[in-house]
Amino acid sequence: MNCISPGWIFTKCDAPRAEDHAFHPAGRVGQPADIASLAAWLLGPESRFVTGAEFVIDGGVTRKMIYPE
Repeated sequence: MNCISPGWIFTKCDAPRAEDHAFHPAGRVGQPADIASLAAWLLGPESRFVTGAEFVIDGGVTRKMIYPE
């Protein structure tokens, strides 16, 4: 079993501000398609040898380890 651990994903709330995007090392807030693409890959044949993995998909925020108050 694998696990997808998403970070901030923009859906229908107020649009992220420029500083919200800048906070992410990837340069932007995540989108639902980012998570969907990973899920599709995990469901496909290319991932058949991947087991017991956690996929943190947060634009690099976890690695940054600095969170605004």
